[in-house]
Amino acid sequence: MSPEKAALRRAIDKGEREGGSVEFKERLSKDLHLQDGRRESLVAQLRHRVLSGDGEATYVIGVTDNGGITGIPIAEFSESMDVLSLLADEAGTHIENVETWGEDETGEPDRLVGVATVREGPVMNNDEHIVVGTAGHVDHGKSTLVGSLVTGEPDDGEGGTRSFLDVQPHEVERGLSADLSYGVYGFDADGPIRMDNPHRKGDRARIVEEADRLVSFVDTVGHEPWLRTTIRGLVGQKLDYGLLTVAADDGPTETAREHLGILLATELPTIVAITKADLVDDERLATVERDVERLLRDADKTPLRVDRYGTQTAIEEIDETVVPIVTTSAVTQEGLGTLDQLFEQLPKTGTAHEDEQFRMYVDRTYNVTGVGPVASGTIKSGAVEAGDELLLGPLPNGEFREVEVRSIEMHYHRVDRATAGRIVGIALKNISERDIERGMVLVPRDSNPEPVREFEAEVMVLNHPTRIDQGYEPVVHLETVSEAAVINPSGGQLLPGDSGTARIRFKFRPYLVEEGQRFVFREGHSKGVGTVRSTE
Repeated sequence: MSPEKAALRRAIDKGEREGGSVEFKERLSKDLHLQDGRRESLVAQLRHRVLSGDGEATYVIGVTDNGGITGIPIAEFSESMDVLSLLADEAGTHIENVETWGEDETGEPDRLVGVATVREGPVMNNDEHIVVGTAGHVDHGKSTLVGSLVTGEPDDGEGGTRSFLDVQPHEVERGLSADLSYGVYGFDADGPIRMDNPHRKGDRARIVEEADRLVSFVDTVGHEPWLRTTIRGLVGQKLDYGLLTVAADDGPTETAREHLGILLATELPTIVAITKADLVDDERLATVERDVERLLRDADKTPLRVDRYGTQTAIEEIDETVVPIVTTSAVTQEGLGTLDQLFEQLPKTGTAHEDEQFRMYVDRTYNVTGVGPVASGTIKSGAVEAGDELLLGPLPNGEFREVEVRSIEMHYHRVDRATAGRIVGIALKNISERDIERGMVLVPRDSNPEPVREFEAEVMVLNHPTRIDQGYEPVVHLETVSEAAVINPSGGQLLPGDSGTARIRFKFRPYLVEEGQRFVFREGHSKGVGTVRSTE
């Protein structure tokens, strides 16, 4: 058996025995195992296994009673996990992690066997959760700083801690982020809870389970050609704060100015972290600190040096106009304790909107063996539960597809319910991954969504070489939508610095747009912001 199947071998070798924590199941079906008498018996059995394992049990699905590996079809494995999740919930426990294996002679998954780790306690506490979006020029240490924060480990001077985030292999090899990546750490009464082994999905799940307060990072892209992806991260996620990095050995760049402009134009309270302080002398550091202060004042913002005024003042004063500045080094860990204090105490800025109708714009999609297609994003409003019936769309023709929530994960921690502001992956039934696209939205089945190709907005031109005339075609970034659009100013034209109303029409397909949504539009060096006023 390959090393990747070590967990399966350990569970089988340990065996299913009376008074043990391992349970073998060939399959679990809703029709058979959720009937009243059988259901109660299985819940009691699960509690017994968890107690026998001092709070943790192992369920092996797809094996016979004596541990023979048979595997079961993917659909049956998914149903088995749905049933196990329901049983775990009734037993006052939760599924912490699932590993699956199985392939046929063609190399494609056919029949699966899986190991599920079940832990005592509810799926997660109703903890505080803030979401921070990072920005800054390429090689200014965004991912490295976040990697050191979530692990508490100093960087090796070569950006080693950046590999602790959710990045692709080619990104690690090149040392450059090409898409949004994610990190998480938390706090309890004793202080920070960090990841011991960030490469283990279960370690991220442990943070979600144990923390009373969570801090999720949406780490954006610093390379200029991928500015569109950065805007998606800053506009398309339900962020509470922005974190702009400026490297001490380089100082503010045009990209930093661009990212700061996006953060502030969307009225996101922002912190500036001056990174790589270990690489420069005191004189150079003082120069960069003054340059950052000047950059903020030029944007009509008030800089607040945290080392001068203290973290409590920064917590009380930070808003759309006051921007705290923290000097840091991921190598020496200078300033990381200050950021810990800020993230532990900063209030959540976005209204929870938990009582409103569920809505989530899709940011990423992927496929999980044994689970199926997953739509990932930040819940904009309301709440979602496993088993909910939803609509997904709009499709290019404006229609919506009926889907069902199979399961929900948050930083690899399986949950039965998630609310506004959470970054989640939602596994869906009745659809394939190729039919799910970024910019689509999940809403309740009875919500009657009405997508539009055109809407009216209040816009402000932040930068443009000449003027914006009728028929101007930038890319509009709204929620997770990034789409070419035609802008027609009501007065015929708009000059740099002007504000006014305009009709905006998506060029290729409709999207779900609602009044009050803010957006960014950009084309070349031209940039502006807007607010949806009417979808009529």
